[in-house]
Amino acid sequence: MLNRSRVVVALASAGLLSLFFLPLWHIALQAPQYPEGLGLRIWLNTVSGANPHDLQNINELNHYVGMKPITAAAIPELHWMPAIVAGLALLGLLAALVGRRGVLLGWLGLALVTALAGLADFWRWEYSYGHELNPRAAIQVPGMTYQPPLIGSKQMLNITSHSWPASGGWISIGAVLLVVGVAVLELRRAHGRALAGR
Repeated sequence: MLNRSRVVVALASAGLLSLFFLPLWHIALQAPQYPEGLGLRIWLNTVSGANPHDLQNINELNHYVGMKPITAAAIPELHWMPAIVAGLALLGLLAALVGRRGVLLGWLGLALVTALAGLADFWRWEYSYGHELNPRAAIQVPGMTYQPPLIGSKQMLNITSHSWPASGGWISIGAVLLVVGVAVLELRRAHGRALAGR
């Protein structure tokens, strides 16, 4: 790998550590009874409201339709996500230090598989959260479920839910895309050298 490629990979790997300080995901709710909106932030190891009382208000809304309360203790993934991100960042720095294309491609594959597995697990959590309702809930609409969107917006009764990466999520996406760009350039360079050597 070129030195500049190694520097980019090192910076991108370090960028993943932003998830220890910035939220990974954001879910926003718009409802007539809350004209200012409500927000939920998902971090590596916890969940919080976008504003001081948002999480409490979201759990109160959810209680009426039979959804479980959102708490960090109820999401086991939050216990081991910090270790996964730290491991990915360290392996990325190691790939930059070693400077071999094979190691870089291995790390990139691992990062992409981890990201896809994380999205699949998030979707599974949302599905369980929106479908497993208390049959004694105060508000019951036959056939209605309340699964938030994985990405994008969705209307549920009189509530509109928006789900997007938060600042830490966007930084991580950008970091992985940078490494994809480095991998493409390095593979093209290796292919060009192979053709020149014929």
